[in-house]
Amino acid sequence: MPMLVLENVIASYIAGVEILRGLSLRVEEGEIVCLVGPNGAGKSTVLRTISGFLRPTVGKITFNDKSIAGMPPDQILKHGITHVPQGHSVFPKMTVHENLLMGAFTVKDRAVVSGRLEKVYALFSFLKGRMHEKAGNLSGGQQKILEIGRALMLEPPLMILDEPSLGLAPQTMDALFKTVVDLNRAGLTILMVEQNARQGLASSHRGYVLELGKEKFEGTAQKLLDSPEMAKLYLGGSTDDSPYRRRGKNPAVPPPSAP
Repeated sequence: MPMLVLENVIASYIAGVEILRGLSLRVEEGEIVCLVGPNGAGKSTVLRTISGFLRPTVGKITFNDKSIAGMPPDQILKHGITHVPQGHSVFPKMTVHENLLMGAFTVKDRAVVSGRLEKVYALFSFLKGRMHEKAGNLSGGQQKILEIGRALMLEPPLMILDEPSLGLAPQTMDALFKTVVDLNRAGLTILMVEQNARQGLASSHRGYVLELGKEKFEGTAQKLLDSPEMAKLYLGGSTDDSPYRRRGKNPAVPPPSAP
């Protein structure tokens, strides 16, 4: 069974105004799946519905074969789904260390928390070097890494990322997506929404294109990035402009083993 499955989900913020209109998708264990599409397509609404911030009116959501549709966010968190929201969500007047501790506020065993802290600091050494600094002093990219580190404090099987590259400079954005791919290679399953469709798909295994609250296209990253129709409608140019095609490989997909 896929790790996460949405079937014919309908959701709205206002009664009678549907944002998600029968959306279906799946995320397999070990994948990076990217949702792309125009503004207003319902991408972030999908993530909020999975995380429990919005209750679906119709449809099924299952995680590891258990229904989570309509559960409150704290229960979704206990099931092992962490959500890194759009924009900056650090506590700016708290230290880096205190922000990370907030990620494990539901964990009562201090030894477990200490062990997880060391793992996060091992992954992101610059955070350890600035652990006593106010989080608000970090750059935008560093704050996003801190948010990801905070989410890792629960050692989730699935992490949801909403527009992780928003507001980042190109070089910082490249480093962030490398971090996402590295975390996936270490075993983390990731579902993300990304407005930069080329970059998001180039870092993913599969993708969904959303339009008017429903999936319009679905396929491997290569299939979507190489599609002339995709390029024309959603990628802002021809398939020849794709950094994926220029590199000739997707960093999220390991190369085949030698014969």
